[in-house]
Amino acid sequence: MRLIHLDEVDSTNAYIMREVANLDAPVMVLAHTQTAGQGQRGNSWEAEPGKNLTFSIFYRPSELPPMAQFSMSEAVALAVVDFLREYGIQAKVKWPNDIYVGDRKICGILIRHSIMGTVVSFSVIGVGINVNQTEFASDAPNPVSMWQITGEEYDLASLEKEIASIMERRLGLISTEEDRKTLHKEFMQCLWRGDGNLYPFADTATNEDFMASIEEIAPHGPITLLLEDGSLRTYAFKEVTFLAK
Repeated sequence: MRLIHLDEVDSTNAYIMREVANLDAPVMVLAHTQTAGQGQRGNSWEAEPGKNLTFSIFYRPSELPPMAQFSMSEAVALAVVDFLREYGIQAKVKWPNDIYVGDRKICGILIRHSIMGTVVSFSVIGVGINVNQTEFASDAPNPVSMWQITGEEYDLASLEKEIASIMERRLGLISTEEDRKTLHKEFMQCLWRGDGNLYPFADTATNEDFMASIEEIAPHGPITLLLEDGSLRTYAFKEVTFLAK
């Protein structure tokens, strides 16, 4: 995977969208400073310049049907988990694709797809991993960095090459239906709060708070929750939120 380094950009995702016609996939675009980096739901992503891994990947999957696009999210999330494990950090995937260590967020992922006919034409995969940041000034409730967990400072140039290699390997495992089934099983085994215990959730449409356990994540993305009364509810992304214990 080719790497492109930028000193400053509004966001690496936006840069790729502007340069789609000039880029050969796969390519990873990394930025020292993002002035308008985004997380899910349009939230800004706090990243101290020169302290973290902030990048986007321009990727063209092979014959990936739109219904299977969640497998790319699974592959990217598991790639980050693989990467962190190399440094002794045990992470989990918070549905749909945040990466948590304990109850703290170490990585955010934002993926946009371009659909053409019956396949995903290309994808732009934005990733922010907290690495050497020692303090977080925003009102984000639970950020954490590799440095805060291990007490070690990391060489970003070395990390860039490593995460690029891991990402390319994981993304290569979504080309067939059988590969995607295997990937989904691994995703389920790495799920944050996926231990069968009850946890608090909130229905975003009704503002109802309730206790439930995670019953299943469908291969195409929706989550099914098992409530205390034995009933099941299925939610798409943004229809339900996890609450603090």
